[in-house]
Amino acid sequence: MLIDAAKDALRQGKVLELRYERFSRFVEVHAVGYSREGHPIMRCWQVGGSTKRERGGWRLIRLDEGAVALVSPDTSAAPRPRYKRGDRDIDRIIVEL
Repeated sequence: MLIDAAKDALRQGKVLELRYERFSRFVEVHAVGYSREGHPIMRCWQVGGSTKRERGGWRLIRLDEGAVALVSPDTSAAPRPRYKRGDRDIDRIIVEL
């Protein structure tokens, strides 16, 4: 499951790679939990991607939308600037920095 990979990446201090049909996204996980609607989500800092249009920075990503997640060997630089524990956009936090 994607949520398990996100939790593992956060706990291990590693970058998480999300692979979609046509692109990849590399993120540093800061918090993992569930939205108010019950969807698994994570707050993360995007450090790279396979498309040039996509910019780095903060993302709130659903973890039930058809990606494959792999914990990479790359070390995360989290926490990133302006990170605050207790993310208000995550209704039920499971794990966070």
